[in-house]
Amino acid sequence: MGNSASRNDFEWVYTDQPHTQRRKEILAKYPAIKALMRPDPRLKWAVLALVLVQLLACWLVRGLAWRWLLFWAYAFGGCVNHSLTLAIHDISHNAAFGTGCAARNRWLAVFANLPVGVPYAASFKKYHVDHHRYLGGDGLDVDVPTRLEGWFFCTPARKLLWLVLQPFFYSLRPLCVHPKAVTRMEVLNTLVQLAADLAIFALWGLKPVVYLLASSFLGLGLHPISGHFVAEHYMFLKGHETYSYYGPLNWITFNVGYHVEHHDFPSIPGYNLPLVRKIAPEYYDHLPQHHSWVKVLWDFVFEDSLGPYARVKRVYRLAKDGL
Repeated sequence: MGNSASRNDFEWVYTDQPHTQRRKEILAKYPAIKALMRPDPRLKWAVLALVLVQLLACWLVRGLAWRWLLFWAYAFGGCVNHSLTLAIHDISHNAAFGTGCAARNRWLAVFANLPVGVPYAASFKKYHVDHHRYLGGDGLDVDVPTRLEGWFFCTPARKLLWLVLQPFFYSLRPLCVHPKAVTRMEVLNTLVQLAADLAIFALWGLKPVVYLLASSFLGLGLHPISGHFVAEHYMFLKGHETYSYYGPLNWITFNVGYHVEHHDFPSIPGYNLPLVRKIAPEYYDHLPQHHSWVKVLWDFVFEDSLGPYARVKRVYRLAKDGL
């Protein structure tokens, strides 16, 4: 404990991701699960409520002292903005309006993006598809840290810094690992976001804008909810690359903790994921799971076996062929 991380490379495997086979088995045994693959009508209203809450917060913080503004950005705004990013995650799977209404899903994601302060929703969707299709794929899955991250962030102090800076790594890593052409939707996302930020600044001044940006940076950095970033795919137990968490923080994170279930069935909205486990418990109850996202963060920092290198990686033929 307290030394450099014991790993000096990723966990390379030569097998397909486990979710594909488990999905086939569960659907063959429980075809009724297909009924859960439907839009969640609650999602758009949850997004509307969260955006309005942050808009009200912008009005309330306009006269706060800076220290209290930062306190509330971490304690309250960080929770709301992190929740909105997970709503955007659900929307990226067309969970709000279904696959037949792609444009409505995209624009709802842009709306959910407004309190985050920086344009993010359109880019997230573009890369998140690859995370599911090529889980752990070398040069394809930008959720996996780079070799530079694995090499440098290898001591408790550096791993702690890595957690603090998570928003930057998640934003910049795709540009280094798998750069893609800018899409029209990303441009529109950026223009709408800038217009919203300028409108808030014009109405209430600088502090509300700083509050929103700080809410995102602090809420996506070293924050209890951010434990899900590490909990989902970091290899706490050899041979297991995806983990679920079934605790109460799922209530404010659109059930992102049900992550094994989510990767087995990406088209099932977060609201319905607990039903997957209820219908097919024999496929999930025996799997290793996390019980606390805070403990996940603690273990990640202080366990020598954990660090950015503690990820399963595989080479897909697509990457071999140079895309």
